[in-house]
Amino acid sequence: MYQENLDEEFNGDIDAVVEKYANVDEIDESEMIDEEELIMQAHSGAQSIPEQVRKFLGHLYRNMKNGNVNDLIYNYENQFVRLSDKYYAKSSWPEAQYVAALVGDDGLFLTLYRELYYRHIYSRLHPSLETRFRSFENYCDLFNYILNSDGPIDLELPSQWLWDIVDEFIYQFQSFCTHRSRVSKRTPEEIALLKENPQVWNTYSVLNVLYSLIQKSNINQQLLVSKQGGDVIEAAGQFGVRPLYKMLGYFSIIGLVRVHCMLGDYTLALQTLENIELSNNRALFTRVTACHVTVYYYVGFAYLMMGRYADAIHTFAHILTFVSRTKQYQQRSLHFDAVNKKADQMYALLAIAISLSPVRVDENIHSHLRESYGDQQHKIQRGGEEAIDVLSELFLFSCPKFIVPNPPNYDDLEAASKILEPQGYQLKTFLREARLQLVVPTLRSFLKLYTTMGLDRLSTFLDMDPAELRNQLIVYKQRCRQIKCTDGSDLLMGEPVATTDLDFALQEDMIFIAESRVGRRYADWFIRNTNKVQDIISNLESRQKTFIADASKPKEEQPAAAAATATVA
Repeated sequence: MYQENLDEEFNGDIDAVVEKYANVDEIDESEMIDEEELIMQAHSGAQSIPEQVRKFLGHLYRNMKNGNVNDLIYNYENQFVRLSDKYYAKSSWPEAQYVAALVGDDGLFLTLYRELYYRHIYSRLHPSLETRFRSFENYCDLFNYILNSDGPIDLELPSQWLWDIVDEFIYQFQSFCTHRSRVSKRTPEEIALLKENPQVWNTYSVLNVLYSLIQKSNINQQLLVSKQGGDVIEAAGQFGVRPLYKMLGYFSIIGLVRVHCMLGDYTLALQTLENIELSNNRALFTRVTACHVTVYYYVGFAYLMMGRYADAIHTFAHILTFVSRTKQYQQRSLHFDAVNKKADQMYALLAIAISLSPVRVDENIHSHLRESYGDQQHKIQRGGEEAIDVLSELFLFSCPKFIVPNPPNYDDLEAASKILEPQGYQLKTFLREARLQLVVPTLRSFLKLYTTMGLDRLSTFLDMDPAELRNQLIVYKQRCRQIKCTDGSDLLMGEPVATTDLDFALQEDMIFIAESRVGRRYADWFIRNTNKVQDIISNLESRQKTFIADASKPKEEQPAAAAATATVA
């Protein structure tokens, strides 16, 4: 099992909740409103909520209390989005204190409603610092209730909703870290508030939540026993047998992969997935498309940053093929736009990986890369500073949002504002490795044109000293051998293999080149072009039917023209 010392460290209850934040909502007792007036305001606020929204909240509450998961899926994925577009496109949903009167002041429901409330603000509006604080407090209330209860709580939520809770929790953590690190854009009041509340969105607290959910559900034990063919129910325990705890624990593993990548620990990110088989088409992450795409994105990016370009290419190509084949079925999905954006980022990362370590990929993916990134790949192949600029541009577009785990030094704002952004640091790390790898596409572009070639002749083409070229050829040899995952069960393990279809031998001043050509997959070519022909025939038949229908209609008389002729006569 991974990181036993971390398991021990992140064990126990969540101590992240604080009853009161400094300088937030400090109300003098003389200004407090009596209880009756508060109740009247709550009822008045409830009446101001549109009727359609009140019905939705009532249905959502009843379905949650009765455990109607199928109805909850419709409420969550369809009605909530539609009502947000109709009534709250540029404003927040009603505050929980006004909703309380509609749901009998149910604490658990209101906590889940606040999660939706703050998520809506993050997605459509600009959250204030106080809103970020309140959202963190609400997450702490939710996870404390789930984790610290005496027994499993009586709550069933759709897998999509559970994934969104974990995913949004990590997103808001990343957003807060970015927000607090930009001290030059913060007001003195915000600086003072951040300085007095270092526990809010603390990195330790976020990791504590994710590790606690994993431990509470015994999800790693369940996955390990499942692979070994043992009794999963026995391994799950009292909490892990409940879908709520099982799926939250499972999604927390995926969330940890994301957090470790944001922190720059790519080895630990892959190690976290030691009990999850990516090659299993029936794995739990396939139930939610956004989760499916997310895990492949971060695994592929981790491989890219570790210099394992062959594994990165395989990972990106696999998930991009899946996205392209299922795109038509996902158009009404809640995360259709987010999945497409992530796919665009993965195409850019795939273009980087293939440019640095050229291999053959699926014809459809190759066509998309040629159309979208053909010019950039050609510039990378030429090498030089132009290639570095292109790599920097593609990397910054497609990389995750990195974070600094610790808050800045608020006592020295000038020094804090000059600290290198984590994005820039990771870019420097990537380019340091990419500069060494750039020798591969440049040399390959010349070597593939010949079977034998003199060292002096190649040095003339490259405008390079022969002794330096000899060193570059040795680097090429070394760079074309990478660790590649073989069985797919352990993402970190692998064997050193040749990752290029072009090899050479250097004997004194003569280069002997051998290229291994992979036979073309004619079946795929015929299937693809047969589908194109069928689409063309269907289009022509549709046009023909339309033309025949229009031609069979009786021509309309032109009474106006006839009347005009009669008038003239």
